Amino acid sequence: MTEEKAIQGCKKQDRISQKFLYDAYSDGMLMVCVRYVKNLPDAEELMLNGFFSFFRSIDRFVYSGKGSLVAWLKKIMVNECLMFLRKKGALRLVEEEYAGEIPVDGGSLNNINAGEILKMVTALPDGYRTVFNLFAIEGYGHKEIATMLGITEGTSKSQLNKGRAILQQLIKQNGCYYEQ
Repeated sequence: MTEEKAIQGCKKQDRISQKFLYDAYSDGMLMVCVRYVKNLPDAEELMLNGFFSFFRSIDRFVYSGKGSLVAWLKKIMVNECLMFLRKKGALRLVEEEYAGEIPVDGGSLNNINAGEILKMVTALPDGYRTVFNLFAIEGYGHKEIATMLGITEGTSKSQLNKGRAILQQLIKQNGCYYEQ
C-alpha cells in the first residue's frame, strides 16, 4: 500500500490503512516524543494520543508529496508533548531581560553516536530540552518557539544557549571531543 492510498483509506476510517500508517511511523514518532519527555511510558502515551489526534483530523490533511505526512505527524506529536509538559508544569522557563550568549564551540563531533546524544539531550532540564528540540531538531525559529511556549525570543535564545552549554559539558564528560 502506498502512503497516499493509506491516507485516502484513513479518511474513510479504514482500519487497515490506519494500521499501515501507524506501523510505518510509530517508531519514528515515539522517538520524537522521547526527546521531549524523559520516561518511555509517558512518551508512548503521547505518541498514541498523537496518532488519535492525527486520525481524528485526517480530513484536514492535504497530501503534498513525500515528506508532507511525516512533517504533519511530527507537528502533532510535538504539540502533544508541549501540552503534556505545560499541564505537568515542566515548562517553567526563566525570563531574562537579556539573553547573553554562552560561547558554543564549533567543529565536528567525534566518538559519539546518535543514541548517546539522545540520552544526553533527555538529561537536560525540561525547559532547555524543549527549546533545544524545537530549535535544533525540529527546525523552528526563536520567534515560533516563543509563540508556542509563551516566552520571549530572548528567553528562547537563552534557554537554547544554556542547553547547548550543558550538552557540551556532558559530551566532554563522556569522553567525546570536538575537532576544530
